Amino acid sequence: MKIALIGAGYVGGEILKEALARGHQVKVIVRHPEKIAPRPGATSVKGDVFDVDGLAQVLQGQDAVISAFNPGAAQPHAGRLQFQGTLNTLAAAKKAGVKRFLVVGGAGSLEAAPGVQLVDTPQFPKEWKDAASGLRDALAEIRKERDLDWTFFSPAALLQPGGRTGKFRLGGDQLLMEGNTPGRISTADYAVAMLDEVENPRHVRQRFTAAY
Repeated sequence: MKIALIGAGYVGGEILKEALARGHQVKVIVRHPEKIAPRPGATSVKGDVFDVDGLAQVLQGQDAVISAFNPGAAQPHAGRLQFQGTLNTLAAAKKAGVKRFLVVGGAGSLEAAPGVQLVDTPQFPKEWKDAASGLRDALAEIRKERDLDWTFFSPAALLQPGGRTGKFRLGGDQLLMEGNTPGRISTADYAVAMLDEVENPRHVRQRFTAAY
């Protein structure tokens, strides 16, 4: 399968590794492709989520697009950048004629209690709130999309570096818990769940989550 991966950082890098291990051809789209180490099966190209027309040209001919765009929570106006950048990747996929579109989402928009999203709870880290709110707002817009076969994948509340086990639970819009503690998942296993969804779609036009 030809997969376009937008962003190859903390999570995107693990998705790239997992996709290549499964034999997919990956086009890695980043602002500085010279910083991406060459790997068999991967091609790094320059792209900018704030140039929809240019990004659409790069996406043409792909079977699926995975948006792992993340401006960084510490960036000024992180929420606005995250919101617009994510929606721009969707617009570019539509313009390129790529029907399968997946987003590396955040846990902030998961329901911690009925009608209460995690990002709105007192426990949510203040330094992440702006960026998380931007992704939450992007999901609300993505839910209106009727042309693309989109999927928004929110990780567990704790997304940390760690090994690949391939064993985890899947959920929907509610935060997955481990007893009284918010659930967790490694970036490697997050990538496993993402590639599982690419290869065998189970959450088309839905959001899902995963945790141990």
